[in-house]
Amino acid sequence: MKDSHGRVIDYLRISLTDRCNFRCIYCMPEEGVQQLPHEEILRIEEIVQAVRVAADMGIRSIRLTGGEPLVRLGVVDLVRDIANVPGIENISMTTNGVLLPRMADDLKAAGLSRVNISLDTLDPDQFRQITRRGELQQTLDGIDAALEAGFNPVKINAVAVRSLHQDYLKFAELSIDRPLHVRFIEYMPVGESSGTDGCGWGKQDVVSCEELFDTINEQARAQGLPELVAAGEDRPLGWGPARYFMFPGAQGTVGFISPLSRHFCSECNRLRLTADGKLRPCLFSDVEYDLRAAVRGDGGDDAVRAVILEAIGAKPDEHHDKVGTDRGMSQIGG
Repeated sequence: MKDSHGRVIDYLRISLTDRCNFRCIYCMPEEGVQQLPHEEILRIEEIVQAVRVAADMGIRSIRLTGGEPLVRLGVVDLVRDIANVPGIENISMTTNGVLLPRMADDLKAAGLSRVNISLDTLDPDQFRQITRRGELQQTLDGIDAALEAGFNPVKINAVAVRSLHQDYLKFAELSIDRPLHVRFIEYMPVGESSGTDGCGWGKQDVVSCEELFDTINEQARAQGLPELVAAGEDRPLGWGPARYFMFPGAQGTVGFISPLSRHFCSECNRLRLTADGKLRPCLFSDVEYDLRAAVRGDGGDDAVRAVILEAIGAKPDEHHDKVGTDRGMSQIGG
């Protein structure tokens, strides 16, 4: 299945909920977002129908996001149902990891392939500042649970923000002794949570991946560590846009995702489905297509297929330096 620019579209990101057990300052206001009424959220069977139709059209990889996907009731059953859809080859999840200690084994048994765990600082006080209600040890315990359950790979998503003064080398060193794949992501000012009305971060807080790479190597040299080298065949399984490196002899890798400084639009292979059933061709576009109306209408699978085709046809060639949308990340799906 290709879009009008010749890109193969085989990846669907699905937000299961706009709710979260954290209140990360770049994702939503401290008081949270106005939660969607229950009847506006896609039901489990509606999500499965959308996946089934999408898989028949060529979608092969599914990522479950939120909000926090693990607070969605029935998430284990949903993973199992998606895993049983013909054509689906991979199911992954982006999570803050807090609920993994009690859910990881069931998710793995249901068919979840791999997990990405969001972690933006290794400082406990700063972690509380960023999440507003979380404890660092909870997420660290979630990472341990993911490894013990046998997920492969386990990736750590760290948003790099200049004003946080994060210890980038300390993050990168997580990849040395355990099979963890640390990925630095350029901060994207998206929705009302950015700027003076939100976390206070703006374009000046974007740290390019080239700067991150140079900083990590500079810090490594200062501590007598080898520099990062290209990961080559040691790069983790996945279909994302990260460029991967590793410390020689390390069990894991260090990746860099640069949605702003080095657009990967030409390789974009994804659609996004919001928790309220809107299909988005591009993260940075507010154009949405109503899949919920299709699954709840009388048109059956043909109506769902028509909406998917319309969204694919509307995928732009790139986001043309547009940063920010009307919706925050918790509503779009991270």
